[in-house]
Amino acid sequence: MTNVKGRSAAGKGDMADLEEQLRSTDYPGRGIFVGRSTDAAKAVIAYFIMGRSANSRNRIFVEDGQGIRTQAFDPSKMEDPSLIIYAPVRVYGNKTIVTNGDQTDTIYSGLDRQLTFEQSLRSRTFEPDGPNYTPRISAVLHTEGGSYNFAMSILKSDDGDPDHTERFTFAYENPKAGEGRFISTYQHNGSPLPSFAGEPIKCTFGADFTNDIDTFTSRIWNALNADNKVSLFTRFIDLATGKVESRIVNKNQ
Repeated sequence: MTNVKGRSAAGKGDMADLEEQLRSTDYPGRGIFVGRSTDAAKAVIAYFIMGRSANSRNRIFVEDGQGIRTQAFDPSKMEDPSLIIYAPVRVYGNKTIVTNGDQTDTIYSGLDRQLTFEQSLRSRTFEPDGPNYTPRISAVLHTEGGSYNFAMSILKSDDGDPDHTERFTFAYENPKAGEGRFISTYQHNGSPLPSFAGEPIKCTFGADFTNDIDTFTSRIWNALNADNKVSLFTRFIDLATGKVESRIVNKNQ
């Protein structure tokens, strides 16, 4: 695991409440949460997107094989698809990939070529959307025979300087029940938007939160800022059987 200076929220050793963390800012951008249910039986995933511009808000999640992709809600209003149309979730064997951009495909191709998660991302940097230079955040979950581990990554500019890239990877083996890690593209709203800083935030939640996917989904959706939230994807993976349950919530219907 790579150590990083600073944190976006709770200090080192502190535990944040997931819902409070999501409510703490009106614009975290895009966010990934990965954890383990309180009964220890399931891997838990949440990925959400938010938007401030009309182009960013004109999106929905749709199923795509074992994963999902983004799609224009109203194709006639689509302006620039380059950074907003992609597959956030793909599955490669017993690995589930979750990202905020087309690096999902980069990781998938890398795993297919026997590269590690970290090696696969060496060819990528942050998004070319100055002055924000939005970080690329990614996660990969490995579930097999009841065992479970995951890793998270952030590729970001050095304090908004596009000539310098910072790469951080965090690995979690046998994650604890009822806990998870959260990472987002931004710390909060701003101009330019301040990139996430520090380690993925360690979060906890109640038993009713993560033992039922519908409760989990509704509570996360309700915790996101009503004006800026766009779409949410959640997934539970049963560690014993491999059975998958997923949900999609789109603000645009």
